[in-house]
Formats: sequence, C-alpha cells, structure tokens
Amino acid sequence: MRIEVFGIGCVKCKRLEKNVREALAKAGVDAEVVKVDDMTAIMDQGIMVTPALAIDGEVKFMGKVPSVEELIGMIKG
Repeated sequence: MRIEVFGIGCVKCKRLEKNVREALAKAGVDAEVVKVDDMTAIMDQGIMVTPALAIDGEVKFMGKVPSVEELIGMIKG
C-alpha cells in the first residue's frame, strides 16, 4: 500500500502525516508513506486544496484532516 500526503508544510499537512502514521500503527498495516510537497505534482493529481491524501493513487479527500479513526477506516476499507 502506498499513501501519499499532499501539502506544502502547513500545520494541517503535518498533522495529517502524523495521523496517517498513527493510524497505520494502530491498524497494524505496513504501508509506504510519501510526503508530496511539490505544487506541480500536487496540481497534476487534480488537488486544489491541501492537505489531501491518496491511497494507492486514488485521492480520498482534500482540504481537511481526518481523525485517526477515520483514517483507519480508509486504510482498511
């Protein structure tokens, strides 16, 4: 599994990455977490609002920071 966290380094983007890592640990799932902070790469994915998250290339949300529990649901989903 590959999880991409899109954001340019704002507080919400950092919180999302932290929540993703915590959700993976709680779910017992091994995944590659990639931080994408290049604006061109972000826009190439069709993302207009950060933070955003993609799992295995599919953008799951934009513009919010889900809770650890919500992320576990997405990861296991």
